[in-house]
Amino acid sequence: MRVLWISHLIPFPPAGGARQRSFGLLSQVAKQHEIIFAGFNQTSFCPVDKLQAAIEGLQQHCHVEHVDSIPSDRGRVHRYALAARSLVTRNPYTINWLDKPAFREKIFEIVRTHAPDILHIDTVSLIPYRTVAPEIPAALNHHNVESRMLLRRAQHERNTALSAYYRQEGRRLRAYEKRTSTLFGAHLACSELDGEALQDISPSVRVEVVPNGVDRTYFRPSSPPPARQPKTAIFAGGLGWYPNASAVRFLIERVWPLIPDADARLTIVGREPPVWLREAALKDTRISVTGWVDDVRPHIEGSSVYVCPIFDGGGTKLKVLDALALGIPLIANPIACEGISVTNGIDVLFAETPQEFANKIVAVWNNPAAFEHIGANGVKLIADKYDIVGIGRRLASIYQELVDARRRRSGTTVAG
Repeated sequence: MRVLWISHLIPFPPAGGARQRSFGLLSQVAKQHEIIFAGFNQTSFCPVDKLQAAIEGLQQHCHVEHVDSIPSDRGRVHRYALAARSLVTRNPYTINWLDKPAFREKIFEIVRTHAPDILHIDTVSLIPYRTVAPEIPAALNHHNVESRMLLRRAQHERNTALSAYYRQEGRRLRAYEKRTSTLFGAHLACSELDGEALQDISPSVRVEVVPNGVDRTYFRPSSPPPARQPKTAIFAGGLGWYPNASAVRFLIERVWPLIPDADARLTIVGREPPVWLREAALKDTRISVTGWVDDVRPHIEGSSVYVCPIFDGGGTKLKVLDALALGIPLIANPIACEGISVTNGIDVLFAETPQEFANKIVAVWNNPAAFEHIGANGVKLIADKYDIVGIGRRLASIYQELVDARRRRSGTTVAG
């Protein structure tokens, strides 16, 4: 079977977020089916000087046919202008920002040349390219339920104008999601929770839960186990993503002041650290801000506890899965674990208020042996439910079902 995979370019290493999900699924499906890749490069994730290396890394798993630039990557002014124009266009900004006629023509050419059996559309923003080949079966991958996430963001936003913008964007996007939902033979959700939300938007569509997973050959506890530094805490995640940035601000401004221990250390790992965070680290030498790192594993494994106070966003958090896979005790807001089968006190410690976070961080520091089971149970949970190998096989089988159904309707034969 030949799959045309339309996506953002996946930088290497594909650390965190939607791109890690995309790479995990693509690399596993490629073991069973041929993949033709076409997509956009977002320079905030993959700078131009790393573009060729990213393409070469991806070519180890598929044929990279085309990588295009994103119009809004031309600068902040262009993005703001597009956001303003999107208030009066039929489609919302979430769709308009990746709408590029030249890319549409390229997809048409790829379809004509390679005759794919199925289309994988990797995010809602790429739905317009589905219409290039309506006769070919297609699946839509949902990293989040995007409209729900925007509406939730509107609730949390303190700026009245921004809150209103996110609210109208969320409502318009929900209408767009509903309007286009029947273009796809299957919608791929990260979790049962997201699946229910998608079904609520369009009850008649087929929704398949294809959870985020972990490459256990990469994210696994070191042997022998590393020496965790005492009284250390870590958060890792791209800081250009607002749920991560909001979580870090909560951690720095509301939790960390409740831990006055001079020997305590907090490490924040992630690309695009904001100015306010770097300034906070200058004022409090107990805080370390690394920016982007090539390999997050030593930073996580060398810490005593992973803290994830995320209280917004959608999908399932890959950073949570990675922390569980590495066996570090995890303290998290329940929202950060939405869609993940964790149990409070078994493989995670839940906290919501600043004082709850501070108390549990200190409790783990003061008696690490009492919390060893949290990390060990996390490793087992990942092995049992979130191994990317089994998840990839499931996705490949869904593709095969869609193609076989198309074959039966048309009376043609398609090789698996």
